[in-house]
Amino acid sequence: MEGRGLRAGFTTDAPPPLHMSEPLRRTAFNRLFAVVYFSAILALLYRHVRNLFLHPTTSFLSFSITLSLFISDLVLAFMWASAQAFRMSPIRRKEFPQNLKRIIKDKDFVGLDVFICTADPYKEPPMNVVNTALSLMAYDYPTEKISIYVSDDGGSVLTLFAFMEAAKFARHWLPFCREHNIMERSPHVYFCSNYQHPSSPLFDKIK
Repeated sequence: MEGRGLRAGFTTDAPPPLHMSEPLRRTAFNRLFAVVYFSAILALLYRHVRNLFLHPTTSFLSFSITLSLFISDLVLAFMWASAQAFRMSPIRRKEFPQNLKRIIKDKDFVGLDVFICTADPYKEPPMNVVNTALSLMAYDYPTEKISIYVSDDGGSVLTLFAFMEAAKFARHWLPFCREHNIMERSPHVYFCSNYQHPSSPLFDKIK
């Protein structure tokens, strides 16, 4: 609703929208299917009620089986019904993060505290943890507003060494990302994607 309001009321004097939304074409089909499915569920539950109360069986085993099937179908019907809310009005949302800085100033951004937890350098390789930290540090966000903390419960010397080397690499990596507006700011992902194009000027420069 917020996105629709922004889109409907957008004028040249209004601030640029941060997101817009539009309904999907399958909305009508989803609602029709829900009506048909709900009718089938009601028919099934009615059949269970008739078998239990209107035409009860004398066998305890038969009654127990029918009752258990009735309870199971009730549970499944509840699970299905509780999952229909987001199918009744599905939307496609498009974000415009580039408009954020046109609406608020850097000093008005909220502060972010990010915690990275690791414990075992063998189950959680230090290179993966380092890539996570470098990706967060390279966020397109005011640097004075974001703080990143690493908690190593295992006290690994290997992890400490990896972060010491990462700190040296970050002096080159972070300015490189901002200067060239790199989208994939995880070093591992970036270098893997550029490995297929080793003649790229950006790849040569960061090497």
